[in-house]
Amino acid sequence: MDPDHQINQPVLIVGAGQVGSVLALELAHHGVASLLVERATAPSCYPKMDFINGRSMELLRRLDLIEEIRKNGVPPEYGLNFIWAEGTDEPPLSEWSYPSVTESEYRIQAVNDGSAPLEPYQRLPGSQLEQILRRRAADHPRVELREGTTFVQLEQHSSSVQAELSGPDGVPYHVLARYAVACDGASSAVRTAIGVPMVETAPPTMHRDVYFRSTDPVLRRHGHAFLTITAGGLTLVSHDEDHLWTGTFRVDDRTGDLDPVTTLHLLFGTAFTVDEVLNVTDWEGHLAVAETYRRGDVFLAGDAAHNFYPTGGHGANTGLADAVNLGWKLSAVLGGWGGSALLDSYEAERRPVALFDREMCANLLEVWQRFPQLVAGGAPQAQVTGFLEQDRDQINNEGVHFDYRYDTSPVIWCEDGPAPVWRWHRITPTTWPGARPPSLHMTDGSALFDHFGTEFALVDCTEHGAGHALADRAWERGIPLRHVVIDDVNIRVRWERLLVLIRPDQHVAWRGDTAPEDCDAVLARVLGAAS
Repeated sequence: MDPDHQINQPVLIVGAGQVGSVLALELAHHGVASLLVERATAPSCYPKMDFINGRSMELLRRLDLIEEIRKNGVPPEYGLNFIWAEGTDEPPLSEWSYPSVTESEYRIQAVNDGSAPLEPYQRLPGSQLEQILRRRAADHPRVELREGTTFVQLEQHSSSVQAELSGPDGVPYHVLARYAVACDGASSAVRTAIGVPMVETAPPTMHRDVYFRSTDPVLRRHGHAFLTITAGGLTLVSHDEDHLWTGTFRVDDRTGDLDPVTTLHLLFGTAFTVDEVLNVTDWEGHLAVAETYRRGDVFLAGDAAHNFYPTGGHGANTGLADAVNLGWKLSAVLGGWGGSALLDSYEAERRPVALFDREMCANLLEVWQRFPQLVAGGAPQAQVTGFLEQDRDQINNEGVHFDYRYDTSPVIWCEDGPAPVWRWHRITPTTWPGARPPSLHMTDGSALFDHFGTEFALVDCTEHGAGHALADRAWERGIPLRHVVIDDVNIRVRWERLLVLIRPDQHVAWRGDTAPEDCDAVLARVLGAAS
């Protein structure tokens, strides 16, 4: 590549969707600059995902994004209900209910034992989340956002990545970065360029989304719901609990050639008024995870690394956690206080989560697919209802969203003995190495998580701040760390150990009741510098 007209940046991020923008903001949060490039000239107007789970909200809270997200989201009094209906003239066969944000906040305020999240989930159209995140990235002085820019190709050298990009005027130019990250979606051009295949567990299927505006009350005949799933094979998504909807269905011999609105009526079971069709999009559903998350100094994140169906909200939320995990690790290595093994741990930690989430997505997708098949096959209503009732806990899955653990990671100081029990339905409060620690509130009402700071935090519940030996050694090594001394009986009991070392992504790196005999060994391990 011609080195002329070259731009130098520590990190090149290709794709300014939700994951790419959060990665840029995470890097900036740790003081690292990035070049964020995006082929589109503006954020998408199409809703895409609508569900930010509570764990993602905790991670976004660190970036001071919660207030704006909640302000633009679905009002907190609306729940997260799924209605399964055979038709509009009869009661639903089943309704899966999940507490509203308001109800979830009451629970969070009522308990202080670590079993509740710090933040409830939020319903927000993905297009609006993308707008918020991209605007924040564009406004940050450490992020250079270039829209209308297309990735062309790249070359890797011993300590740099040289990429060719094409700007809005079609003129190519070059970027020299220490690292590059592909956040450019399911059809990632960067992933193709570095030759990483996707591993699928099932053949892809074609689907169509019809994004429309309607105030017809027939759509609310069964009451308010986030999702209405019909026996005809239509999933109706309410984006704002008012007039914005998406109807999603599989494209097959029955639906492929029909007018989109006609198809909605057919699959819904009755005609309704569509005030305006805003968009019609065909998409391919996958259950795929990349064979590897890294080739040299190029990394994959978000849909470039894993591609799921929208059922369960796993795709975008898994991607947001990818961005936070990779962001702080790149910052640590670029800042000189993280070792090379820290970057290897990105795949070791995040790919198993994606593989698990792929199975959780497939689990719920199977219910989606069998429901219309059971009805079409003539199964009695009572039997179909019973089938749906046994799976209603699919959405009561706090353990899935909050309790993924990195206890086999090479940069976690592991412990002997059995790990705490993992539960599907709820959070297991534990400081087990690799886990998310319990969310608790201090005696002054403040959230313990908010005291962790930007980088590492050593939570010290000893009587006389005995963690100074570890904190002092970290500071001597140039490791940014906040020593959080706690004088709170409830936290001391719930925290399981008197000293707990927390990473920037709010996962436990090490714990003990006394400072380690070899502080350097612990720090080297958790920062990827151990042999």
